[in-house]
Amino acid sequence: MTCHASSSIEQRLAALREQLKAHQLDAWIALSSDPHMSEYLPEHFSQRTWLSGFDGSAGTLVVLADDATLWADSRYWVQADKQLAGSGIRLEKFIPSKGRDHLAWLVTQLPEGARVGIDGAVVSVAAAQQLAEALAAKQIELVTELDPVAAIWADRPALPNAPIYAHAAEYAGKTRAARLATLRESLAARDADWQLLSSVDDIAWLLTLRGSDVEYNPVFLAHALIGPDTAQLFVDRRKIDATLAAELEQDGITLSDYDSVVEALGSLPTDAAISLDPAKLSLKLYQALPEQAEIVAGISPTTLAKAIKSDDDLRHVRHAMEEDGAALCEFLCWLDHAQANGESFSELTIDERLSARRAARHNFVSLSFPTIAGFNANGALPHYRATPQEYSQISGDGLLLIDSGAQYLDGTTDITRVIAIGTPSDAQKRDYTRVLKATIALSRASFPEGVSSGAIDAIARAPLWAAGIDFGHGTGHGVGYFMNVHEGPQVIAYSAPPTPERAMRSGMITSIEPGVYRPHQWGVRIENLVANRPLESADGEFGEFLTFETLTLCPIDTRPIEPSLLNAEEIEWLNRYHAEVRERLAPKLEGKVSEWLERVTQPLSH
Repeated sequence: MTCHASSSIEQRLAALREQLKAHQLDAWIALSSDPHMSEYLPEHFSQRTWLSGFDGSAGTLVVLADDATLWADSRYWVQADKQLAGSGIRLEKFIPSKGRDHLAWLVTQLPEGARVGIDGAVVSVAAAQQLAEALAAKQIELVTELDPVAAIWADRPALPNAPIYAHAAEYAGKTRAARLATLRESLAARDADWQLLSSVDDIAWLLTLRGSDVEYNPVFLAHALIGPDTAQLFVDRRKIDATLAAELEQDGITLSDYDSVVEALGSLPTDAAISLDPAKLSLKLYQALPEQAEIVAGISPTTLAKAIKSDDDLRHVRHAMEEDGAALCEFLCWLDHAQANGESFSELTIDERLSARRAARHNFVSLSFPTIAGFNANGALPHYRATPQEYSQISGDGLLLIDSGAQYLDGTTDITRVIAIGTPSDAQKRDYTRVLKATIALSRASFPEGVSSGAIDAIARAPLWAAGIDFGHGTGHGVGYFMNVHEGPQVIAYSAPPTPERAMRSGMITSIEPGVYRPHQWGVRIENLVANRPLESADGEFGEFLTFETLTLCPIDTRPIEPSLLNAEEIEWLNRYHAEVRERLAPKLEGKVSEWLERVTQPLSH
């Protein structure tokens, strides 16, 4: 039985269950994953979305003979409730602190000796090991070599085939030859001969290449194998023109077909010492390695090197922030005038207008993620996105949350601002001001270099915790340099295990984005990107210290502020920030936008 694009979710699940029966499988786990362990997937790999109809960026579908559940965290509960309605799939609310997930649930549902299937091509080595250990407690077999979905997905989208191009030398900084040399030095230090990479951002960074195979991320589908004196890139060679192919060859990089990676791995010397990251490599590729090979498991040297931006990188990023800030000012000026003139506009209008202003700026490439524009109750959904089928008009009184970002040749941006619509309520002003206090608290912080990124989370949450308020997502994530908007290894979240690779290092770019969400009422999140920089005033006797340089340049709306909740130091920080925004953006603006910027960045009185 095959399924069409128009087939219902019930038909797709029925077809999958026929496949499970034919392969003697008792359950199938459909992940939000691809062979590169990416966060955002090409449609070709969106198996979980196709089977369930739920298109959130995270979630796991588990299908049994007589049951189907979709596991998602609190960011997606409202969305999943709507998209799963009538599908026969139940939403299971995953709460990390409760410890109950799809693995624990699945073990309780299946008898001893059952067989569970998962696609080994899209599950990481680390996740597969965790799953196998959980199932082993009941002697449940994990089957990873089958893909029953391929047999029923008749009109599955093809793999993307967008061109690959070099990141211009004026922005890229270190050459690919220099990066390869540094990687080989790191391999020698860990007694490894080879580095196996599947994560597309690591490969793009290492080889100073970019693409557009994955929406919003300037990356391309590829694997890479770096040896002592060879470098092999497994990619659809039709994406690379003759000029770029010659440049890569000159740098010692051999092009091979994307699908030939399994054969190449099997041909490695049996005594090879291979460095790989179990969290970023598929089980299928891991199993293709020679059985006798020595595996050097751990975070790839490229991941940390990519996260630490050079002074030149940061100089370029500051320019991108100025371009982005100018676009935001043009948009926010229009929004204020539209309100004042009684114009009609919706959440969709916000996306259209803001995206158009960004597209007109120097070095713009694309958005860095889908724009979130949520008015009042919709702002309480952290991953809300207005669609032509479902959106809100913006009128009356309240708060408009706008989370957006862009990719420029010289930087990646991600910013959230909340804008007063009409007259916000006193309760909304209190929430807004407390979130602002949280953003300021962490922005002003200093901390020892090398401290775990999760350890500083409480600095941001303290002003909210003091009021008995909290939020369910992390306070900050790493951000790439003309790369993925979500980038590791650092993450500002107390729930993240304090592993050595999550240490804060000078040059890292991270978001600061605390929030407050009142379901069915409103949401507040105020986000800036910051860079770790040396604390020049540090004593020196106690080691090196870091502080944050705020990179994002855009006014913070002062109309929803409850002044009595801010202390003198917080007001001073906000005034200094607005003075810098005004100084750096004014030369890029003119006319009524320049006048608007002057007006909205006037200092608050103590």
